[in-house]
Amino acid sequence: MVPRVADGSVMVREYRRRVISEEVASLRRDYEAEGLVESEMAAEPYSEFERWFRGAAEAGIEQPNAFVLATVDGDGTVSARALLMKDFDRSGLTFFTGLGSTKSRALENHPRAAATFVWLDLHRQVRFQGSVERVADSVADEYFATRPRGAQLAAHSSNQSEVVADRAVLDQRFREYEAEFEGVEVPRPDHWGGWRLVPDVVEFWQGQPDRFHDRVRYRSDSTSWVKERLAP
Repeated sequence: MVPRVADGSVMVREYRRRVISEEVASLRRDYEAEGLVESEMAAEPYSEFERWFRGAAEAGIEQPNAFVLATVDGDGTVSARALLMKDFDRSGLTFFTGLGSTKSRALENHPRAAATFVWLDLHRQVRFQGSVERVADSVADEYFATRPRGAQLAAHSSNQSEVVADRAVLDQRFREYEAEFEGVEVPRPDHWGGWRLVPDVVEFWQGQPDRFHDRVRYRSDSTSWVKERLAP
Protein backbone atom coordinates (compact mmCIF):
# COMPACT_ATOMS: atom_id res chain seq x y z
CA MET A 1 0.00 0.00 0.00
CA VAL A 2 1.33 3.46 -0.90
CA PRO A 3 2.21 5.56 2.18
CA ARG A 4 -0.22 8.49 2.53
CA VAL A 5 2.39 11.20 2.37
CA ALA A 6 3.22 14.04 -0.01
CA ASP A 7 4.41 13.01 -3.50
CA GLY A 8 7.77 14.68 -3.03
CA SER A 9 8.58 12.89 0.22
CA VAL A 10 11.51 10.56 0.65
CA MET A 11 9.12 7.72 1.55
CA VAL A 12 7.18 7.98 -1.72
CA ARG A 13 10.30 8.33 -3.82
CA GLU A 14 11.76 5.23 -2.16
CA TYR A 15 8.50 3.32 -2.65
CA ARG A 16 8.38 4.18 -6.34
CA ARG A 17 12.04 3.29 -6.80
CA ARG A 18 11.44 -0.10 -5.16
CA VAL A 19 8.30 -0.84 -7.21
CA ILE A 20 10.01 0.07 -10.48
CA SER A 21 13.02 -2.05 -9.51
CA GLU A 22 10.78 -5.04 -8.74
CA GLU A 23 8.90 -4.63 -12.04
CA VAL A 24 12.15 -4.55 -14.01
CA ALA A 25 13.46 -7.61 -12.17
CA SER A 26 10.25 -9.50 -13.02
CA LEU A 27 10.99 -9.06 -16.74
CA ARG A 28 13.71 -11.71 -16.62
CA ARG A 29 13.27 -14.46 -19.20
CA ASP A 30 15.01 -17.76 -19.68
CA TYR A 31 16.43 -18.01 -23.18
CA GLU A 32 15.66 -21.26 -24.96
CA ALA A 33 17.41 -21.30 -28.31
CA GLU A 34 19.95 -23.31 -30.23
CA GLY A 35 23.45 -22.29 -29.23
CA LEU A 36 26.35 -21.12 -31.37
CA VAL A 37 28.97 -23.57 -32.61
CA GLU A 38 32.04 -21.86 -34.00
CA SER A 39 32.75 -24.57 -36.59
CA GLU A 40 29.24 -24.14 -38.04
CA MET A 41 29.59 -20.38 -38.45
CA ALA A 42 30.98 -18.67 -41.55
CA ALA A 43 34.71 -18.03 -41.85
CA GLU A 44 34.08 -14.28 -42.00
CA PRO A 45 31.40 -12.09 -40.36
CA TYR A 46 29.75 -10.72 -43.50
CA SER A 47 28.20 -14.02 -44.57
CA GLU A 48 27.22 -14.81 -40.99
CA PHE A 49 25.51 -11.43 -40.55
CA GLU A 50 23.67 -11.83 -43.84
CA ARG A 51 22.38 -15.21 -42.62
CA TRP A 52 21.28 -13.77 -39.27
CA PHE A 53 19.70 -10.73 -40.90
CA ARG A 54 17.78 -12.88 -43.36
CA GLY A 55 16.58 -15.02 -40.45
CA ALA A 56 15.38 -11.94 -38.56
CA ALA A 57 13.46 -10.72 -41.61
CA GLU A 58 11.88 -14.13 -42.21
CA ALA A 59 10.90 -14.32 -38.53
CA GLY A 60 8.84 -11.16 -38.97
CA ILE A 61 11.02 -8.90 -36.83
CA GLU A 62 9.81 -5.33 -37.38
CA GLN A 63 12.49 -3.24 -39.06
CA PRO A 64 15.34 -5.73 -38.62
CA ASN A 65 17.65 -3.10 -40.11
CA ALA A 66 17.25 -0.87 -37.04
CA PHE A 67 20.40 -0.51 -34.97
CA VAL A 68 21.93 1.72 -32.30
CA LEU A 69 24.99 3.75 -33.32
CA ALA A 70 27.44 4.96 -30.67
CA THR A 71 29.90 7.76 -31.39
CA VAL A 72 32.46 9.79 -29.44
CA ASP A 73 32.76 13.59 -29.67
CA GLY A 74 36.07 15.41 -29.71
CA ASP A 75 35.81 16.03 -25.97
CA GLY A 76 35.15 12.38 -25.22
CA THR A 77 31.36 12.66 -24.85
CA VAL A 78 29.66 9.43 -25.89
CA SER A 79 26.31 9.56 -27.75
CA ALA A 80 24.03 6.80 -29.01
CA ARG A 81 20.93 6.85 -31.18
CA ALA A 82 18.76 4.46 -33.21
CA LEU A 83 19.15 4.46 -37.00
CA LEU A 84 18.24 2.34 -40.01
CA MET A 85 20.86 0.48 -42.03
CA LYS A 86 20.28 1.09 -45.73
CA ASP A 87 22.93 -1.13 -47.27
CA PHE A 88 25.30 -3.90 -46.27
CA ASP A 89 28.03 -5.63 -48.23
CA ARG A 90 31.65 -6.67 -47.87
CA SER A 91 32.68 -3.01 -47.50
CA GLY A 92 30.53 -2.48 -44.38
CA LEU A 93 27.14 -1.16 -43.31
CA THR A 94 25.78 2.11 -44.68
CA PHE A 95 23.41 4.67 -43.19
CA PHE A 96 22.33 8.18 -44.20
CA THR A 97 21.88 11.33 -42.14
CA GLY A 98 22.38 15.08 -41.97
CA LEU A 99 26.05 15.90 -42.41
CA GLY A 100 25.83 18.70 -39.84
CA SER A 101 24.15 16.51 -37.25
CA THR A 102 25.65 15.65 -33.89
CA LYS A 103 26.55 12.16 -35.10
CA SER A 104 28.18 13.41 -38.30
CA ARG A 105 30.24 16.02 -36.47
CA ALA A 106 31.40 13.32 -34.05
CA LEU A 107 32.32 11.00 -36.91
CA GLU A 108 34.26 13.76 -38.66
CA ASN A 109 36.33 14.36 -35.51
CA HIS A 110 36.64 10.74 -34.40
CA PRO A 111 35.99 8.39 -37.33
CA ARG A 112 35.27 5.26 -35.33
CA ALA A 113 31.90 3.97 -34.14
CA ALA A 114 30.00 1.00 -32.74
CA ALA A 115 26.69 -0.36 -34.02
CA THR A 116 24.40 -2.86 -32.29
CA PHE A 117 21.46 -4.75 -33.80
CA VAL A 118 19.08 -6.22 -31.22
CA TRP A 119 16.44 -8.80 -32.22
CA LEU A 120 14.75 -9.48 -28.89
CA ASP A 121 12.24 -12.03 -30.18
CA LEU A 122 15.15 -14.19 -31.36
CA HIS A 123 17.27 -13.51 -28.26
CA ARG A 124 20.00 -12.26 -30.57
CA GLN A 125 22.23 -9.26 -31.03
CA VAL A 126 25.11 -8.41 -33.35
CA ARG A 127 27.73 -5.82 -32.42
CA PHE A 128 29.98 -4.02 -34.91
CA GLN A 129 33.03 -1.89 -34.13
CA GLY A 130 35.21 -0.20 -36.69
CA SER A 131 36.26 2.82 -38.67
CA VAL A 132 33.80 5.10 -40.45
CA GLU A 133 34.02 6.82 -43.82
CA ARG A 134 31.79 9.06 -45.92
CA VAL A 135 30.13 7.38 -48.87
CA ALA A 136 30.58 8.92 -52.31
CA ASP A 137 28.17 11.68 -53.33
CA SER A 138 27.00 9.47 -56.19
CA VAL A 139 25.94 6.79 -53.68
CA ALA A 140 24.09 9.37 -51.58
CA ASP A 141 22.42 10.77 -54.71
CA GLU A 142 21.28 7.32 -55.78
CA TYR A 143 19.75 6.50 -52.41
CA PHE A 144 18.20 9.95 -51.95
CA ALA A 145 16.35 9.52 -55.24
CA THR A 146 14.58 6.43 -53.82
CA ARG A 147 13.24 8.22 -50.73
CA PRO A 148 9.58 9.26 -50.53
CA ARG A 149 9.08 12.84 -51.68
CA GLY A 150 8.05 13.94 -48.21
CA ALA A 151 11.28 12.58 -46.75
CA GLN A 152 13.25 14.38 -49.45
CA LEU A 153 11.57 17.69 -48.58
CA ALA A 154 12.13 17.02 -44.87
CA ALA A 155 15.86 16.62 -45.51
CA HIS A 156 15.96 20.06 -47.12
CA SER A 157 13.87 21.57 -44.33
CA SER A 158 15.97 20.36 -41.40
CA ASN A 159 19.49 21.29 -40.42
CA GLN A 160 19.64 18.24 -38.22
CA SER A 161 20.43 18.73 -34.52
CA GLU A 162 20.24 22.54 -34.67
CA VAL A 163 18.14 24.36 -32.05
CA VAL A 164 14.85 25.74 -33.42
CA ALA A 165 12.32 28.02 -31.75
CA ASP A 166 9.37 25.66 -32.21
CA ARG A 167 7.72 23.18 -34.57
CA ALA A 168 6.18 26.02 -36.58
CA VAL A 169 9.65 27.01 -37.83
CA LEU A 170 10.20 23.54 -39.27
CA ASP A 171 6.72 23.36 -40.77
CA GLN A 172 7.25 26.72 -42.47
CA ARG A 173 10.54 25.56 -43.98
CA PHE A 174 8.83 22.42 -45.26
CA ARG A 175 6.11 24.45 -46.97
CA GLU A 176 8.71 26.73 -48.56
CA TYR A 177 10.65 23.82 -50.06
CA GLU A 178 7.41 22.13 -51.08
CA ALA A 179 6.59 25.24 -53.12
CA GLU A 180 10.15 25.60 -54.47
CA PHE A 181 10.27 22.06 -55.86
CA GLU A 182 6.66 21.82 -56.97
CA GLY A 183 6.45 19.82 -60.19
CA VAL A 184 10.16 18.93 -60.30
CA GLU A 185 12.41 16.26 -58.79
CA VAL A 186 13.83 17.11 -55.37
CA PRO A 187 17.65 17.16 -55.48
CA ARG A 188 19.77 15.90 -52.60
CA PRO A 189 20.75 18.82 -50.34
CA ASP A 190 24.47 19.35 -49.78
CA HIS A 191 24.00 18.93 -46.02
CA TRP A 192 22.68 15.36 -46.34
CA GLY A 193 24.74 12.26 -47.10
CA GLY A 194 25.87 8.84 -46.02
CA TRP A 195 28.39 7.05 -43.84
CA ARG A 196 29.80 3.54 -43.97
CA LEU A 197 30.99 1.66 -40.90
CA VAL A 198 33.87 -0.64 -41.88
CA PRO A 199 34.10 -3.26 -39.13
CA ASP A 200 37.24 -4.72 -37.63
CA VAL A 201 35.32 -6.46 -34.82
CA VAL A 202 31.92 -8.19 -35.12
CA GLU A 203 30.33 -10.11 -32.25
CA PHE A 204 27.38 -12.50 -32.53
CA TRP A 205 25.41 -12.98 -29.30
CA GLN A 206 22.84 -15.71 -28.75
CA GLY A 207 20.81 -15.88 -25.54
CA GLN A 208 21.01 -19.16 -23.59
CA PRO A 209 19.43 -20.55 -20.40
CA ASP A 210 20.76 -19.42 -17.00
CA ARG A 211 22.27 -16.29 -18.57
CA PHE A 212 25.07 -18.55 -19.84
CA HIS A 213 24.91 -16.92 -23.25
CA ASP A 214 26.90 -17.75 -26.39
CA ARG A 215 29.22 -15.06 -27.74
CA VAL A 216 31.39 -15.51 -30.83
CA ARG A 217 33.61 -12.67 -31.96
CA TYR A 218 35.24 -12.12 -35.34
CA ARG A 219 38.36 -9.96 -35.09
CA SER A 220 40.31 -8.66 -38.06
CA ASP A 221 44.09 -9.03 -37.91
CA SER A 222 44.43 -6.98 -41.14
CA THR A 223 44.90 -10.05 -43.35
CA SER A 224 42.14 -12.39 -42.18
CA TRP A 225 39.38 -12.83 -39.61
CA VAL A 226 40.05 -14.55 -36.30
CA LYS A 227 37.01 -16.29 -34.79
CA GLU A 228 36.97 -16.69 -31.01
CA ARG A 229 34.49 -17.49 -28.24
CA LEU A 230 33.96 -15.01 -25.40
CA ALA A 231 32.77 -15.77 -21.90
CA PRO A 232 29.15 -14.60 -21.38
